[in-house]
Amino acid sequence: MSSLNNSIPLSVSLNPLLESENIKQKKPHNKRRTLIISALAVGVAICISFIAKFLVNLIYFITHLAFFGEGGVSHVSPGENHLGLWVILIPTAGGLIAGLMALYGSKAIRGHGIPEAMEQILTNDSKIKPAITYLKPISSAIVIGTGGPFGAEGPIIATGGALGSTFGQLLKISANERKILLAAGATAGMSAIFGSPIAAIFLAIELLLFEFSPRSIIPVALACITGAAGHHFLFSSEPMFAIDTLMEIPSNSALFVYSILGIITGLLSVGVTKVVYWIEDVFEKLPIHWMWWPAIGGLFVGVIGYVSPNTLGVGYENITNILSGNLPIAAVLSLCIFKFISWAIALGSGTSGGTLAPIMTIGGAVGALMASVILTYFPGSGITMSLAALVCMSALFAGASRALLTSIIFALEVTGQFNALLPLLAGCLASYFISFFLMENTIMTEKIARKGVKTPDSYESDILERVTVEHVLKSDRIVLSEENTITEIREWLDSEAEFENNYFIITGNTGEYKGILSVSNLMSQHHDQERMIGSLIKRKPISIEMHSSLRDAVEIMAKENIDELPVVSKEQNGNVIGVLTYQDIISAYKMDVEQNEKANANISIKRYGLKILVRGSKIITSVTGRTRS
Repeated sequence: MSSLNNSIPLSVSLNPLLESENIKQKKPHNKRRTLIISALAVGVAICISFIAKFLVNLIYFITHLAFFGEGGVSHVSPGENHLGLWVILIPTAGGLIAGLMALYGSKAIRGHGIPEAMEQILTNDSKIKPAITYLKPISSAIVIGTGGPFGAEGPIIATGGALGSTFGQLLKISANERKILLAAGATAGMSAIFGSPIAAIFLAIELLLFEFSPRSIIPVALACITGAAGHHFLFSSEPMFAIDTLMEIPSNSALFVYSILGIITGLLSVGVTKVVYWIEDVFEKLPIHWMWWPAIGGLFVGVIGYVSPNTLGVGYENITNILSGNLPIAAVLSLCIFKFISWAIALGSGTSGGTLAPIMTIGGAVGALMASVILTYFPGSGITMSLAALVCMSALFAGASRALLTSIIFALEVTGQFNALLPLLAGCLASYFISFFLMENTIMTEKIARKGVKTPDSYESDILERVTVEHVLKSDRIVLSEENTITEIREWLDSEAEFENNYFIITGNTGEYKGILSVSNLMSQHHDQERMIGSLIKRKPISIEMHSSLRDAVEIMAKENIDELPVVSKEQNGNVIGVLTYQDIISAYKMDVEQNEKANANISIKRYGLKILVRGSKIITSVTGRTRS
C-alpha cells in the first residue's frame, strides 16, 4: 500500500538538550508554584515557632505542677524533686494519660515523630490527620513534663509536619507540594527548638524529602531559616549547648583515635536500635490492651528516676554538663546506663516522645567514659574528654538514624565548636559505615519497614531525566496517511498478522503530523468504509520533540493515557520523524541498570605497553612499543 510509510528514518545527534514548547511553557509555571509553596512554608514556620515556644513552656509548666506542686514556666529539672518514692507514680500517670489520648484521640500520636512522618510521606500522599497538630504536642508535653526521658524535638517535628500537611490538605496543591510543606513544617520545628537551620535542612533531605531539587530545597531552607529566627526571638541567640572553652583542632593521631571511637559507637548504635525494637516486641506480646503500655513504661521510668533522678525529663542540661566536663565519671556512668534503660523502655512502650536528646545524652556519656579510660592509660593520645563526648554524641545518632550529614552539622550548630569538624566527620563516618554493613534498617525506618514500607536509601539522578527521546527512538514504525480510507487500512491490517499497536499516527501528504487514531475508533462499525481516516481524528494533536527527556514523554503518556507518542521535528515543519513507545522507555531503563551493575575495566594495561608474564614463581615484566637509542 503506497500510502503507508513503513520506513521512518531516525535522526540521531549529540546536540545539547533542547526542550519542547510544552516544557518551556511549564517552567515559569513551576517557578511560580515554587514561590507560592515557599511563601506557605514560611507561614508554617512562623506558626510552628510559636508552637515550639508553647510546647516548651507547657513542658515546664507540667513539670512545676507535677513535681513541685506549683505553677510556672521557668526552666526546672524534675530531678531536683523531693518526693521520694512518690516520684514513681508521676511518670506512670503521664503514661496513662498519653495512652488514653491515643485511644480516644488518635493512635498516630504514639512514637517519636520522624518515622510516623516518613510513613505518611511514603504511603499516604503526605496526609496527616489535622488533630495531630494539637494532640501530639499536648500528649508529649504531658509525658515529658511528668518525667518522660525524651526531648522536645521529636514532638515538635511531628507537630510541624502535621501543620504543614494540614495546610497542604486545605489548599489545592499536589501530593509532592504537600510533602514539601510537611517537611518544611517538621524541620522548621527542629530549627525553632535548637536554632540549627542547616542541620534541619539536611534532616529534611536525608529522612523526609528523599530528593534534592530546587522546588523542595528552597521552601524547606526558607522555613528552616524562619524557624532559626524564631529560636533567636523566642528562646536565645546563644548555641543550645554552649561550652565555655574553645575546642582545639586535633592532631592526626587524635583524629585516628576519634575514628576508633566512631567505630565503637557505630557498634553501639546497632545494639541500641536492636534493643529498642526488642523491647517493643516484648510489649506487643503483653496480654493487655496497648493503651496501658505507656503507663507500664512510665512505671519503669519512675522507678529508674527514683534511683537516678537526673534521667527524668528532657535533660538538655545533662548534655551541656557532659560536653563541658562538669560531671564526675561516676555520675556520667550512672546517667549513661539508666538513661538508656529508661528511654528504651519508654519508647518501646509506644508513648509520645523524641529520640534525639536521649541519643545525644547516651552518646555523649559513652564518649566521655571512653575518653576517661584512654586518657588514663594513654595520656599522650591527644584527645580531650569534651571533644570525645561531642564526637560520640553525634556518631551514635549517625549510626542509629544513618543521617550522616545531619549529625555532623547539628553538633557544630548547637555547640558553636567549628574546630570539631574533622573529628566529627571521622567519628560519624566510621559509625555510619558500621551501621550500614551491620544493620538493614535504622531506628527511624525499622517500624515502617515491618509494615512493608520501603524507605528510599539513595538519591540518584533520574534516568528518565538524563536520557532524551532521540537516544531510544527506533525506526520502522507505522505511520498512516490521512488520505487512506478505512477499507484500505483494514485490508492492510488483515495482511499484517504481527501488528499489535493500539494507536495509529496520522500524517499529511508531506509528513506533517495530524494526530493519532485509536484502533477501536478505526474498527467501529458506525463509520462509512470509504471515509478517509484523517476525518476520524478526535483527540487533540499530542507529540514530543526528539530533544525532550524521557520523563517529559512519560508524563505526557500518563496524562493522555496513551502508550505511543509521535516524535516531531520543528526543523522539519512539524513532520513526524518517529514514534516513541513505552517499550522503548523500558528498554532504556533496562540498559541503564545493566550499565550500572556490569563491572568493566576501562583502562587496559596492554594499551600502555605493559605486559606481565608469570612463569613459575618469577614475575617477568616487559614494556613494548618503545625503543631505546
